[in-house]
Amino acid sequence: MSTKSFSIHWNLKSQFPNTCFLPFARRCSLNAFPLSFFHCPRIHSPKPYLPQPPLVQSNPFNQTPHDLTQARESISEYLQELGLSLEDSISISSNSPKYMQMLVDAVKELEEWNAWNNSNGEGDSLGFKEMIIFMAKEKGDNGKVAFLESVGLPLSSAMSVARYLSSESLPSIIRKVKYMKENIFSVGDDKGGLSGKNARRMMMHLSISSDEDVQQTLSFFEKIEARRGGLEMLGLVDATFRFLLESFPRLLLLPVVSHLEPMVEFLENIGVPRRSMGNVFLLFPPILFYKIQGIKSKFSTFEKVGAAYKDIGKMLLKYPWIFSTSIQENYEQILLFFEEEKIPKTSVDRAIRSWPHLLGCSTSKLKLMVDQFGELGIRNKKFGRVIAKSPQLLLKKPQEFLQETVGKLVSRCPEVFAANIDTTLKKKVEFLAEFGISNDHLPRVIKKYPEVLVSDVNKTLLPRINYLMEMGLSRRQIALMIHRFPPLLGYSIEEVLKPKLNFLLNTIGKPAKDVVGYPRYFSYSLEKKIKPRFWVLKGRNIECSLEVMLGKNDEEFAAEFMGVGRMLVSPSATFQ
Repeated sequence: MSTKSFSIHWNLKSQFPNTCFLPFARRCSLNAFPLSFFHCPRIHSPKPYLPQPPLVQSNPFNQTPHDLTQARESISEYLQELGLSLEDSISISSNSPKYMQMLVDAVKELEEWNAWNNSNGEGDSLGFKEMIIFMAKEKGDNGKVAFLESVGLPLSSAMSVARYLSSESLPSIIRKVKYMKENIFSVGDDKGGLSGKNARRMMMHLSISSDEDVQQTLSFFEKIEARRGGLEMLGLVDATFRFLLESFPRLLLLPVVSHLEPMVEFLENIGVPRRSMGNVFLLFPPILFYKIQGIKSKFSTFEKVGAAYKDIGKMLLKYPWIFSTSIQENYEQILLFFEEEKIPKTSVDRAIRSWPHLLGCSTSKLKLMVDQFGELGIRNKKFGRVIAKSPQLLLKKPQEFLQETVGKLVSRCPEVFAANIDTTLKKKVEFLAEFGISNDHLPRVIKKYPEVLVSDVNKTLLPRINYLMEMGLSRRQIALMIHRFPPLLGYSIEEVLKPKLNFLLNTIGKPAKDVVGYPRYFSYSLEKKIKPRFWVLKGRNIECSLEVMLGKNDEEFAAEFMGVGRMLVSPSATFQ
């Protein structure tokens, strides 16, 4: 059989891998057709046929390491003919084993066919390496399949994507992939799988009908989720690039100079750092297909929430879906909903700017939480202040919200629920407000230290505050300390406040105002942590803030200040 007639057979076999083929007499226009083309059973075929060669099985031929080496060299030579450098051609041929095996199988099967047919076709005059190159050319993909496999695509996917890219040259595709990996999808600061966590959060809080771009993105996420490691692998470009090309092969049709480079520059100008750009593109790849002018026109939507260019850049980092059609349409519905609920627009604007995930939430779901807060007596302006400070509360379920809030209070301080509202709870809230704790900060203070609601004002709270004022701190400074660290109000003067302030003033030599910036200083053990660490730093003539001295765990402190990877002995013993 000639190489020309065999190539017809091989192409048919590639399209019908599980079909048996019969060779016909040479007077036929084609040497082989799949049996499924005929309506009559094979045993009733009126035409004579030659003995059939064995069906191709997986790795049916005895291949020597020498054959594989020659095949790899042939592919490299073929790729160089297509304009690739020696380095690129060797890299691709070394990382496309399935493609190489396909060509080797084709050559070996041709040899088998020639042996069965006693043929002296044109293939007999070519050597093994020349036949590999011939088969590569016959495939018609111009090396794209080999390259796509080398960047991680399975052979079947590589063949599918290569057909989509038939109009692109291989050198052009390689340049685009290199540019994308280095400038578009590089994730420089994806520590702890932040991209995957954000993707999961975006999916979890999406409760509206999604448009085609979001649907494609969700399908992309599902492919990664199904792999080992799940969505936490999203930020690892080498692991996810294959799924990116499978889901969005059009990426390789985008011109670098006239589209990709201007897009990167544009996003930088609106406040998206280059190191974080990969997070945006991985969380919403379709944004790369948008025209810059089209993105600018979408800006007008968010100007309604008072967002400047830099604000939109920050929103895009948190929630890259903000430019999708479905999110933009839902945004209008959300504004109308809050307007009907008489929630101040300034509070709504601030909530959306700080937590744009709200834009993927349906108004029916938002209403459940609005009604829940209403039952607690928090409406209109009060509710606006709540969502401006903690907009993520709107994404919770009412029952979940109650269980979290009430459950924590019950476990921390069950006495709160037995206390009288007017004579106890209301009195403590008024005391804190009069002292300088703002209405915005009161919920946090109570949440972090609910015991304050059942503490005696005259016997407990006032004496502790007065002591701190005697030590030189102003009411404003103490209020700031309580906001930053509410448990401060629970510490005994004689057992905690006095000894630790004395050590700060008389031994460490720092002024009392230093605890304003780090009131958590009072929470650490004087003998087990504060003194040992101070003596270690003093022995090394190191001066630092209270937060630097105490805020690190033992291993971090030892590594930074003691020159060891792990603290095997206490700092005090080391100093002595």
